[in-house]
Amino acid sequence: MNTNSGNRARVRPGLEVLLAERASEYAGARLGLVAHPASVTSSLEHAVDAMLRHGGLELVALFGPQHGARGEKQDNMIESDSFLDARTGLPVHSLYGAVRKPTPAMLEGIDVLFFDLQDVGVRVYTFVWTMVLAMEACREAGVRFVVLDRPNPIGGVLREGPLLRRGYESFIGLHPVPMRHGLTAGELALYARDRFGVGGTADVIPCDGWRRELWADETGLPFVPPSPNLPTLDSCTVYPGTVLLEGTNLSEGRGTTRPFEMVGAPFLDGYALAERLRAFDLPGVIFRPCAFEPTFDKHAGRLCGGVQLHVVDRAAFRPVATGIALLRAAWDLAPDDVAWRPPPFEYETEKPPIDILWGSDALRRGIEASAGPAEILAGSDAEVRDFAAGAAPYFLYE
Repeated sequence: MNTNSGNRARVRPGLEVLLAERASEYAGARLGLVAHPASVTSSLEHAVDAMLRHGGLELVALFGPQHGARGEKQDNMIESDSFLDARTGLPVHSLYGAVRKPTPAMLEGIDVLFFDLQDVGVRVYTFVWTMVLAMEACREAGVRFVVLDRPNPIGGVLREGPLLRRGYESFIGLHPVPMRHGLTAGELALYARDRFGVGGTADVIPCDGWRRELWADETGLPFVPPSPNLPTLDSCTVYPGTVLLEGTNLSEGRGTTRPFEMVGAPFLDGYALAERLRAFDLPGVIFRPCAFEPTFDKHAGRLCGGVQLHVVDRAAFRPVATGIALLRAAWDLAPDDVAWRPPPFEYETEKPPIDILWGSDALRRGIEASAGPAEILAGSDAEVRDFAAGAAPYFLYE
């Protein structure tokens, strides 16, 4: 991985700004908090502990997203239950399961709901849609909504991939944003408030010291996995593209120590796959033939041939184009074995998972028609430029 770790910034997340400078604004208010294990200060103190220790903040309820408030749910689509937190005695409401939008009963007795989840800058990552649904619920209940912002770990400069098309909305994409959107959660909240008609009193406490070009390892902040299958910044870097394999019977590396970096299947030869991928001449990445045996999820306990993605220049690397190339290469090598994953997937019971991941049926139809990355992505650059221009008034960082 090509990094600039010798030039580290000193960034404070919105949580620390709240505790150090703005807590008095919420004196006497009853507070709720949407949090997970990555909701920490720069010294790795969890948001719940830090807010309770502060003394001037009255925390009355917690809310947990996908993978649970404790991050204990390893795989996708494993629902969480609500419970009483043994450490604090606070109720913890699950927002991943039958209920994904806070109910009026959950919000009863809350004046302000804080949102402090570490996002990864990708449309199909559910945390920002948990945020948008919570914003809607707070507007309806008359509760103030505030994002404690955090850096986009893969930077806020590069954007890639098509916008979601109408009719393909799901819990992994409720509104038209690119696959890699280049925003922080706070910026996306402000954009959604005004441009998607979410409305309400959404506000943001920005990070201090973050700049758009900074990656996670340039902030000076410790890296805490935002979810169990994104354990490193390397996995976050490739995720905008290799997440597309979730819509197929190809393994995206879940059940290995390098999820989303190692991809393959029992019916693929890693050397042949690497050779075909090299022919695309994709920038910033080297494909190493490998073999792996997932311990859970697709092809658990079976030997898979595939490749590991080694990103050697992340400024040049284009993960979405690379994800398309992976699908194209695998389809060409094993046309009788590669298959689209059937629904249900992330609470969508009818549309193919690949369609809600891509945001339309264009990727699926393109792969079936032997199209390559350039053809499938044709026109998306203009969409991304238009999106960036529309989002620019909501940028909170230089």
